Amino acid sequence: MEEAKESEVIMLLSKQSPYPFLEVPFHELQSFDPDFAEDLLREPSSILERGSHALKQICRERGEDLETVLRVSELPRDSRIALRDIGRVQVNTLCSVEVIVTKVSDIKPRIHRATFRCEACGELIEVIQKNERELKEPLSCPQASGGCGSSRRETRFELVLDTSGLVNNQWMEIQELPENIPSGGQPGRGMVLIEGDQVNKHLPGQRITANVIPVIHSEVKRGKKTPLFDIIYHMVSSEHESIPFNEISISDEDKEMIRSVSQRDDLFTLMKDSIAPAVFPTGRMPFVKRSLALQLFGGVARINPDRTRMRGDIHILLMGDPGVAKSQLLQYMSKISPRGKLASGGGVSGAGLTAAAVKDAFSDGRFALEAGILPLSDRGLAAIDEFDKISEDDRRTMHPAMEQQEIYIAKGGITATLPARCSILAAANPTKGRFTRHANRTRSVMYNFKETGLPVPLASRFDIIWLLRDEVRVEDDERIARHILDTRTLAVAETKIEEGMQLDPSSEQEDLVFATGVDNKEYLTINFLRKYIAFAKRHVHPDIDEKAQKKIRDFYRDARLAFDKDDLDSMNNNEEAVITITARALESLIRLTEAHARLHLRDIATEEDADLAIAIYKHWREETGIEDESELHSGVSAKSRRVSGSVRGMLREVCSEKGHAEIIDIYNLALPMNIPERMVDEVISKMLTSGELYSPREGRFSFVR
Repeated sequence: MEEAKESEVIMLLSKQSPYPFLEVPFHELQSFDPDFAEDLLREPSSILERGSHALKQICRERGEDLETVLRVSELPRDSRIALRDIGRVQVNTLCSVEVIVTKVSDIKPRIHRATFRCEACGELIEVIQKNERELKEPLSCPQASGGCGSSRRETRFELVLDTSGLVNNQWMEIQELPENIPSGGQPGRGMVLIEGDQVNKHLPGQRITANVIPVIHSEVKRGKKTPLFDIIYHMVSSEHESIPFNEISISDEDKEMIRSVSQRDDLFTLMKDSIAPAVFPTGRMPFVKRSLALQLFGGVARINPDRTRMRGDIHILLMGDPGVAKSQLLQYMSKISPRGKLASGGGVSGAGLTAAAVKDAFSDGRFALEAGILPLSDRGLAAIDEFDKISEDDRRTMHPAMEQQEIYIAKGGITATLPARCSILAAANPTKGRFTRHANRTRSVMYNFKETGLPVPLASRFDIIWLLRDEVRVEDDERIARHILDTRTLAVAETKIEEGMQLDPSSEQEDLVFATGVDNKEYLTINFLRKYIAFAKRHVHPDIDEKAQKKIRDFYRDARLAFDKDDLDSMNNNEEAVITITARALESLIRLTEAHARLHLRDIATEEDADLAIAIYKHWREETGIEDESELHSGVSAKSRRVSGSVRGMLREVCSEKGHAEIIDIYNLALPMNIPERMVDEVISKMLTSGELYSPREGRFSFVR
């Protein structure tokens, strides 16, 4: 074995790493000596300790005195166990757990080899420290090694730091993977002690396979030990996830079926119908489901040569009245998306949606990072209900979290950047219960966005914004009622399932690919759809061909130049014109194009993909009435800006002639321009509030000089 690792030993002797360690994959030990490998799983602490000592001796024989550590990695599958199931049987054995890192502490040096000096005779005594919670001191000065034999009652033992051996330690909190948690159960959690070369290699939100040794320490209450024990995990090694979505196993048979389904002519319609089949598609709902299907697959994230990153995830906001099935859509999307997580803006606390520096996380008074929903949903989808109720702290950090897909933390002495590479599907409600019905139907969705109480610039971070109204339409209402009644009639009573009287209807679809809803429409089952999405996101990374690029370029150019006569006149008059589309929208079009190609498992996005992306983008912009891109940033429509500029011009013109302006004069000048009195009053009211105008008496206005 020593000969097989000769190159690694030479690397240790070169001192290129500040932490000299040798990592041996378990399968190499198993092929060398199967019985020894089995013994290692049963008694890892003593074997690894002796192995580290032997490695140290080898280095010493070659002229280097190094504090070497032996580590074992890549444990077999049969050693993997759920964090919640670790108990007395697993104590002091070597096992592996698949977990998410939730908190990481600061580095703390720990003495692992303490040197004490006897004050009576000056003899140096070395004591190995195996317990990280208690400093072990010598009971007496050993006469066998030349000491005086004095006990602790007769002399003192002074700790000598210069000759003691220190090692960096770090505490880490881990949590069970969300997909492994049984329904209604809490995720298993644990505290991990990391030493030496393993410190500062883990960040909150990362998924790892931790190879650990569970050890026990007695609980201490009121200064006394109790018969109950806490389990603490000593980390031996860890493997970071290199393949995304490897938690979803896809067999060769599944791959054949996925490729077969991808060849269907009606694939996009099938995907749309598979999004929450229990929600009846009326009004805008079919178009909403169509965009949600593309969000599941997403575009391709790319890294530029200058290290800047372009996100591929698609963000969608659903604004709607109560009872329009927003929550059902979010719940379903979080289930079918690999690594999907569901949270409510009103129920998130502590780390919130992003991340927080939490004090007393490890009972030492220091700050430690705690990951929120977005870092825990890395490479997946975060469905956030009641988005309008998120805290002020989260609102401020949502901008970089959605665009750069990173969360920046600078709090409690901690400065860190956490990855948040996930799609965001958010649902927002109006503050007054229902969205206002405007008499002017041409008003855009941004008028309603303001009713959610969210900051207006946040709207620009979403690729698509839908407004779902609860409107009275007799035909649709009757169809919805029939659909709900049929769905409820076919469902099975929960009590019967719990008591074993009937099977869970979802279990009947576990091995199926297709199912049929109450409306006799065919859709893909949840299990198969999850596999399809994971396969597509893992293996398909489409590039856009030249024809598709030209299609997007032409649409972007034509939209930028699509000024009507009023826009050209306003440009000639040095007023602000309508710019219907910007580069941010161009990126949204690229993501939608790549998502449609990925949905069809195509490595090249074609003209057909670009056409559909443009159609979806144009449709949602027309449906929501957004004519000017800057409205997403400011909340002020192009028409309002033009009206404001016109009214300001009238006021300046009249005031320059008379020194003041009467309200009736402004009304008369606005009449030929089709500007209603209501809008004139709104502009003048804003100018009075800002201090630009003052009113010496009612109906008369002058500019502040």
